[in-house]
Amino acid sequence: MSLFRDDGIVLRTQKLGEADRIITLLTRTHGRVRAVARGVRRTKSKFGARLEPFSHVDVQFFARGSELIGRGLPLCTQAETLAAYGQPIVTDYARYTAGTAMLETAERFTDHEGEPNVQQYLLLVGGLRTLASGERTPGMVLDAFLLRSLAMGGYAPSFEDCAKCGLPGPNRFFSIAAGGVICGDCRVPGSVVPSPEALRLLGALLTGDWPAAEAAESRHVREGSGLVSAYLHWHLERGLRSLRFVEKG
Repeated sequence: MSLFRDDGIVLRTQKLGEADRIITLLTRTHGRVRAVARGVRRTKSKFGARLEPFSHVDVQFFARGSELIGRGLPLCTQAETLAAYGQPIVTDYARYTAGTAMLETAERFTDHEGEPNVQQYLLLVGGLRTLASGERTPGMVLDAFLLRSLAMGGYAPSFEDCAKCGLPGPNRFFSIAAGGVICGDCRVPGSVVPSPEALRLLGALLTGDWPAAEAAESRHVREGSGLVSAYLHWHLERGLRSLRFVEKG
């Protein structure tokens, strides 16, 4: 029997029995972890209040054997709040829907329990911190998060040089299947021709150039969001359930 400590973000919760929950977290050193938290659905449970989605917590697990991820679910025995991102997020519809899509994305990109993914963890912590602060438009925070999650997963789209032959950009055609923008010689059926402004916006979001991104017009923000959604859907093979509720800038 072993005790493990880690810090993580609560991704989602599921009811278990009359008073318990199964908590899914993305942790710093153990990757995605599912654990049972007992008694957290009782009205006066402070423990349960710390284990709501969007919470950044320092958590202790109790597992049978020497491995946290084993045959059964470990127990979540302690949780201390590191940052309560939930309160400012859940009280605003745009932030809440964007945040929910971020949590679902993080879970989809960490589909093997117990495998560390520090980059995805840090990206999620930073994304939720920015979302909760209200410093950026929620939809743009989400699109930046989605693009960087795709890049970390090995699916980084190209928004300037041709994704097939490498011809320096700007290039005008865009193909999801080809991996981003492509030149005229590499053009494939189904290619679209986005506005140059939308492509520049997406490139800025991917690299973190917020001044350039925030200078974009709303129509180009909407166009860019559509490309991001389609690109994500292609590489995940099925779309995010939560993405349909996100407000488009």
